[in-house]
Amino acid sequence: MTFRLAGTLPKDVLLRFKGEREIITAQALAAKRPLTWHEQEELFRWYSARVVKYLDVGHGDCWLARPEIADLVAGAMKFHAGERFDLHAWVVMPNHVHAVLRPKPDWTLSKVLKIWKGFTAREANRLLGCTGTTFWQVESFDHLVRDDDDLHRCCHYTTMNPVNAGLCERPEV
Repeated sequence: MTFRLAGTLPKDVLLRFKGEREIITAQALAAKRPLTWHEQEELFRWYSARVVKYLDVGHGDCWLARPEIADLVAGAMKFHAGERFDLHAWVVMPNHVHAVLRPKPDWTLSKVLKIWKGFTAREANRLLGCTGTTFWQVESFDHLVRDDDDLHRCCHYTTMNPVNAGLCERPEV
């Protein structure tokens, strides 16, 4: 899953990305050749890669680049690991977070995310001296891991994201 700070992906940029995706779909329909399931999946990956690449550049407030805020978010993510969910990989980027996790029985991804975002938003705004400020963007992006290869790919992507974004030379362990 990926979740990001409020204001890091302006509406006009998001609409442009969605428009590009819709043009590709419309062209296929106009050619009387709807996209196959595999092509739809590739288009979804392409769209997701565009969004993450935009985030990796560091647009918007990058509160998570501040060590005290990054530590707060990392600590919250690890706090119930093994109890409420299995946390396979995670990274805190300057303006967004990636986490590969599997909720335990009686826990859902949305419950885990709500707790993470609620707690960290309150505490981060307190540390920043902000009141009445939206910290996290409401929506998030999640991907259902289909098999072990997909799990490996997602974990590799997550741990390598700061390296690929040019923030460090190698991932931290």
